[in-house]
Amino acid sequence: MFNRFKKIPSLKTIWQKIKRTMDTSAPLVWFFVLNVVLVWFKTFVNYHMNFNLGAEGATQQFLLFLNPIPTAIIFLSIALYFRGVVSYWVAIAFNLIQSIWLFANVLYYREFSDFLSMGILSSGSSTGNNLSKSIAAIIHWSDYMVFVDIIILILLVVFKQLTIDRKGVQKKFAILTTILGFALMLVDFGIASADRSGLLTRSFDNNYIVKYLGLNEYAVFNAVQTYNQTESRKRAKPADLTKIKKFVATQKLPDNIQYYGTQKGKNVFMIHLESFQQFLIDYKVDNREVTPNLNKFYHDQHTLSFDNFYNQVGQGKTSDAEMMQENSLYGLATGSAMVKYGTNNTFESLPGILDQRGYTTAAFHGDVASFWNRDNTYKSFGYNYFFSKAYYPNASKPNFNVGYGLKDKIFLQDSAKYIEQLPQPFYAKLITVTNHYPYEIDKANISFPATTTGDNTVDGYVQTAHYLDQAFGELMTYLQKAGLYDNSVFVLYGDHYGISENHQPAIAQLLGKDKVTNYDLAQFQKVPFMIHGNNLKGGINHTYGGEIDMLPTLLDLLGVPDDNMTMFGQDMLSPNYEGVVPMRNGNWITPKYMKYNNQYFNTTNGQQVTLDSDSELKKIATTTQDYVNKVLSYSDAVITGDLLRFDTGRSDFHPVNKKDFDYKKSTGLDRLKEAQKTNPSSVLAKNNGKSTLDMYKTDAPELNGTSAANNDNSSSSSSK
Repeated sequence: MFNRFKKIPSLKTIWQKIKRTMDTSAPLVWFFVLNVVLVWFKTFVNYHMNFNLGAEGATQQFLLFLNPIPTAIIFLSIALYFRGVVSYWVAIAFNLIQSIWLFANVLYYREFSDFLSMGILSSGSSTGNNLSKSIAAIIHWSDYMVFVDIIILILLVVFKQLTIDRKGVQKKFAILTTILGFALMLVDFGIASADRSGLLTRSFDNNYIVKYLGLNEYAVFNAVQTYNQTESRKRAKPADLTKIKKFVATQKLPDNIQYYGTQKGKNVFMIHLESFQQFLIDYKVDNREVTPNLNKFYHDQHTLSFDNFYNQVGQGKTSDAEMMQENSLYGLATGSAMVKYGTNNTFESLPGILDQRGYTTAAFHGDVASFWNRDNTYKSFGYNYFFSKAYYPNASKPNFNVGYGLKDKIFLQDSAKYIEQLPQPFYAKLITVTNHYPYEIDKANISFPATTTGDNTVDGYVQTAHYLDQAFGELMTYLQKAGLYDNSVFVLYGDHYGISENHQPAIAQLLGKDKVTNYDLAQFQKVPFMIHGNNLKGGINHTYGGEIDMLPTLLDLLGVPDDNMTMFGQDMLSPNYEGVVPMRNGNWITPKYMKYNNQYFNTTNGQQVTLDSDSELKKIATTTQDYVNKVLSYSDAVITGDLLRFDTGRSDFHPVNKKDFDYKKSTGLDRLKEAQKTNPSSVLAKNNGKSTLDMYKTDAPELNGTSAANNDNSSSSSSK
């Protein structure tokens, strides 16, 4: 028995045989083949281990096997055009480049269930150093395995363990090798096109591109897509907008007489609940409510609460949610519209609409103004004020910050000194951040038990959500005491999912299931949407809708006519609303059927159905998919072509002049001070200049549970 094991060759023996083969027959060719195999192997392994590509059937599995090879051959064949040791270093360099791209996508996909794009890479400056904390939580030691072969190859070359082919190969051989790579790419594309027609023209889902064509091919496709977006503005013409406005006009719905204008003239608080999902409402851990304050608000008789409301974001995540909430325009298929187009585009946004109707408009965010390009985009949207990190003296203190801005309790309390100075009526958007991935908060602020799924990312989610809920409760108490509650309408919405689909075992445990289906994952995309007013007829509304519908729904309540506006959402309160919810990747949800991850389900019971077995589905799927593709492409055209610049000469809305706005702290404070004289309608002015900050109570340990009035740091207005 032991003699049998002695016959197994050692690694040293195996290497010696490989080296002997490489030395005696075209060493450079063998080195090239070795690198191709290594690149293919680690890509193929990561396809299965770290990406959820949903390959089904022999054809798709074969394409997963094939598609890493063509670009590996093309890139690595460049080394064959060189001679001597340079050719070996070139091969290693192209192995390294492909490995870095693979490594970066593994990390990004693990959290966002999507692939990196040129738009995301170019928006790196907008997210600053905030991503470093997320990356530290995402990365696994095994991810570095993609670089092991490169280290070994470098050592072999450096220590001359390889025979260097000084003559190289014939140029004809190098050219034929490159051609082979392109030929295999065409074969891959041909098979892919046969299995899924219109792959590059109709798909809004990057998973399909990678599954069928490959990760490197996706990068090329995305680069071309990004270039086309840039060129779209140059090619755009007024007739493009005319065509789209005709379509939008056909989608306009009659107002709901019961609700229209019931909140007219009220202050509007738009409260952005970071990464907050619908399942958290009424959810309990150890028989304790995760969000008791939000639950109470959700069930209030004067709150309209939508329990079938979905996030529709793409790669832009939070910025996509803001684009829909403010403009009823979808985010882009790739990258962030706010980053790429927010600075120069013309928009018809909620802040601009309300500003032209006598409102003061202000956004609040306890992080750097440049995050998601907000400092420029908000000028295009028409915000009078943008209170960002510079306005919050506590924001730079490490223990006051969670990496994406001020902790919510401190942020909301510190915002009160600006809220009380806003001339009424006002529109105030407050962006919370504590419930942001990786859902970590210091022990002093933890007052709720973690879940026990065994997934470190997931288990802290309820703790940061509970903290957000406490912060919300403190804000509501203050607004009631300050006299702002009854004269305001409150809009609360979750911007996107908090727990990505890559945590399916943990999701199953949270939902009390053995495992989750694509139907469950679709339901997991629900986020809260609540509208509260003291004279509003509330209740749980089961209408199906999404973030694209927030603006027209709110305008209905505020009594703002929207007949001439270019919006791709619809008023969810309209009696004619049908509830078609397009997702950014081309999936969709309706009250009867849904399409998610290329599968169809009965929406009401979760039963999977197929086009062949359900004739009604087949008819609905065709018309719904056509509608979804149209609205997504039309919305993209509006943004990439900057088409709203052509919408001139209207009496109900005038284009926003970005030069009217300056968000520097000194300018903002001076304008607030002047407003108390010229428009003495703020809470501070009506209170004869006496601040209400002593009414704001918080149990934030960083502030020793003090009121804002007693906290010198939070009430300070000095520059940093």
